[in-house]
Amino acid sequence: MFSPDHPLIVQSDGSILVDAHHPRYDEAREALAPYAELVTAPEHVHTYRLSPISVWNAMALGRSATDVKIDVGRFAQHGIPGVVLANVDGWAARYGRIRLENDDVGLVLRCADPLMARELVTVQSTAKLLGEPVDDTGFRIDPLYRGEIKWALIKHGYPVEDAAGFSAAEPIVFRVRDGDGFTVRDYQRAAAETFAAAGAATGGHGVIVLPCGAGKTLVGLLAMEKVGASTLIIATSTAAVDQWRREIKERTDIPDDAVGTYTGGKKDIKPITIATYSVISHRRGGVFPHLSLFRARSFGLVIYDEVHLLPAPVFRMTASLQAVRRLGLTATLIREDGKADDVYALIGPKRYDVPWKVLEKRAFIAGVECCEVRVPLDPFTRARYSNSELNQRFRIAASNPAKDAVVAELLARTPDRPALILGVYVDQLERLAGSLGCPIITGETPNAKREVLYTAFRKGELKRLVLSRVGSLALDLPSASLAIEVSGTFGSRQEEAQRVGRIIRPKDDVALFFTVVSTDTMEQDAALRRQRFLAEQGYRYTVEEVGVPVAP
Repeated sequence: MFSPDHPLIVQSDGSILVDAHHPRYDEAREALAPYAELVTAPEHVHTYRLSPISVWNAMALGRSATDVKIDVGRFAQHGIPGVVLANVDGWAARYGRIRLENDDVGLVLRCADPLMARELVTVQSTAKLLGEPVDDTGFRIDPLYRGEIKWALIKHGYPVEDAAGFSAAEPIVFRVRDGDGFTVRDYQRAAAETFAAAGAATGGHGVIVLPCGAGKTLVGLLAMEKVGASTLIIATSTAAVDQWRREIKERTDIPDDAVGTYTGGKKDIKPITIATYSVISHRRGGVFPHLSLFRARSFGLVIYDEVHLLPAPVFRMTASLQAVRRLGLTATLIREDGKADDVYALIGPKRYDVPWKVLEKRAFIAGVECCEVRVPLDPFTRARYSNSELNQRFRIAASNPAKDAVVAELLARTPDRPALILGVYVDQLERLAGSLGCPIITGETPNAKREVLYTAFRKGELKRLVLSRVGSLALDLPSASLAIEVSGTFGSRQEEAQRVGRIIRPKDDVALFFTVVSTDTMEQDAALRRQRFLAEQGYRYTVEEVGVPVAP
């Protein structure tokens, strides 16, 4: 299929097939990375795709349409189809045609020509955000609308090149202790340097995509060091806030009194402030009282941890927070709501990424063996399932009591492995925790108790933990090498990526990930969708079938 000299084939729909075993694979992957998104990476043929967002990401990195044609074309067995060349030219031509810049008075939206300026006046979503004309190609923009105009224009098919610069920020100087007990990896430093090098001329913002366990927190600290300004970090949970604080203490020389936390239990604003998405997006009486946090101090950098989980209220806040440098950290830019272009518009373009399998080959993250264990419903539960409304069937299947014995058997196979049992239905998890005799952490577990249990697990004093949805968020449990998923959120690929991320911290053994699903049910169909992300990253699933259980 592939010639000895050409490891990829570009198809007319913009997809690119790459022979993963070709001698020039690594060279081709490096050439593709700036221009195309990795879609799937199974064992033999990897699929990339050229899209408007991927080309605009490349343009933000200083590349051009000609670069796409040269860098991709030299590896293409049959060249690049004419329709793809035309699309790349068209997408690239849209980048830079609209800019945000400052003049002596304030913020100006500058169009490439008068015709485009007239077009924006006719588009309802953009017209309402435009101020008085400056001339025949420019409009005055209220700084409060800086994000909203970018958001509206990307929906209209035009990325805005934001060169308006940043607000003055409180400086902070510190050092990441590279070599003091740990070593910064080459890709971590490259990611931070790539972000920091994006100055005002290219927006100074962006997203870094690295697998769970690859050290995104450290990348954030390195970026903070290079930016050298007061920083607001927004994390997914109180546990993640504690993790950031712990990393700051261990990895930097920032004094403790310069670091504050802003959570449900404590609200302390300091030069380095770590908050949770939940407290920021908390609504009271129809308003978001904590959004004022973003204006309470002159922050120069905002870091969005797990940016793919950004909730709508924080998106709105981000729309009005465009004069501050923004860094998004994530293991995947997949959003189940299809709003990846919102991340591009309001946080920034992708600045750096490394595929999961690349880091696995370099032993920076653990290998994972994935297995789906299919468990039939007993006759009584099958009858319940069949006679229930559609909206109840998924939960009945997910909570299948026959799963309990399967989980116990999987744990017995490798009794010495630190194990996480993951699910979404608390009654099911409480039942499992009781039968297994191990502690459970849910959303109702007090934060102090959670930290006691997490610490005991990290130290090896606990071998097993049962976790509800809190296990799908950023947790630092590096010793975990076995995960058993007993229920999930319909077809969420985000959730599957996060759960596998709990067990791929570097270790000597290959990690094990089991998904226990009810045979011939809606849950089995949803499991296939959840697994799609892992298949796209190159992970293979084996399947085990369990015999029909006896009715209770």
